[in-house]
Amino acid sequence: MLNSLYEKAIAKRGFIREISSETDIDSQLEYKWFDRKIGESTSNFSIAAGDGSFNKKKFLTTNFCAVGAESIIYDGEIKKIDDSDIFDISHVSFLDELLSNYMAIYELKCAIRTMKEYNVDYYMFDGSILGDLQNAFPRGAKMPSKLKDNLDDSLLAEFERRLSIRKYGLVFPEIRDSLKLVELPKTDDANKIEEYNLHLASVEKIILLKEILQFRKRIISISKTSSDNELFKWNIPDIAFLDKFTKKQGMTIIKHKQVYENAPFPFFNDFFKSLTFTIFYVRLQDNKNILKVELPYKATKEEVFEIIRKINVLSVQGYPYLLNKAHNDVVITGRNMKELMKIAKIYETTNREVMSW
Repeated sequence: MLNSLYEKAIAKRGFIREISSETDIDSQLEYKWFDRKIGESTSNFSIAAGDGSFNKKKFLTTNFCAVGAESIIYDGEIKKIDDSDIFDISHVSFLDELLSNYMAIYELKCAIRTMKEYNVDYYMFDGSILGDLQNAFPRGAKMPSKLKDNLDDSLLAEFERRLSIRKYGLVFPEIRDSLKLVELPKTDDANKIEEYNLHLASVEKIILLKEILQFRKRIISISKTSSDNELFKWNIPDIAFLDKFTKKQGMTIIKHKQVYENAPFPFFNDFFKSLTFTIFYVRLQDNKNILKVELPYKATKEEVFEIIRKINVLSVQGYPYLLNKAHNDVVITGRNMKELMKIAKIYETTNREVMSW
């Protein structure tokens, strides 16, 4: 089989098409990208960054999963806060979406604690809050009818009450059980339980997103990857276009964007739809990565320039040091999973040993 794949690879050399050499790149970049020295802010400020991670190990009857998040604070010295847990989760088609929601909850709770306990001037997220809002509703599983009937103000009030008390971990399992939202006993239909968990986790995440956005003038979202192509309208992402055809320090024009009009929110719809996001791309150092930056408010040019200079103060090799450190700290490797399973005394077979027969 491998030989036939090699032959197909030879036959299809170059099938990922490059942008035509006849394309006038300079005209594409004109008025959209500007080479400019970034500089560094001379202001005194505190800043933090956070990231999350998850990993899973598949067994015959279940999945062993680990999820965690960390925030790193710099206010003259480095400080950290974190939150994490391990779970066993049934075999469901939407497992990654479920774990991604869990991870987002841990990230947001760490960020909120950082804002409240350390009162930092700026907090950097890895990723896109606008992207989270535009995909806030689960896609992997249909909402159970009983849960849909209970998505009301009383459920919202119960979430907010418990979240105000408990700053760590997941709150929705307590609400699910105390309000008897699940139609069947857990042993009768494991998949049904996970459907409830997916949608309830999304509700918890949406509530936390609203809470963190109360601090929106201090939030900076930064991405090294993005699929958006609204700036250049090519069939490749804008970030890839800029990476290929620019090399110097600089930035793009500043765009403003709102959440999709038809994006569904079970709660706080008017609040989320009223938000305006400021979006631009920047390279902090010659020949280094292009970064997509997103601010969850309508920022002026002067505010954007000052934000860039502040990000640049603690950047190494063109990327914010705190974000890079948070990412490296939270990664849950395969080796970590083996160690966790050993400590938790989990020895169930994965059935993969038959592959070596």
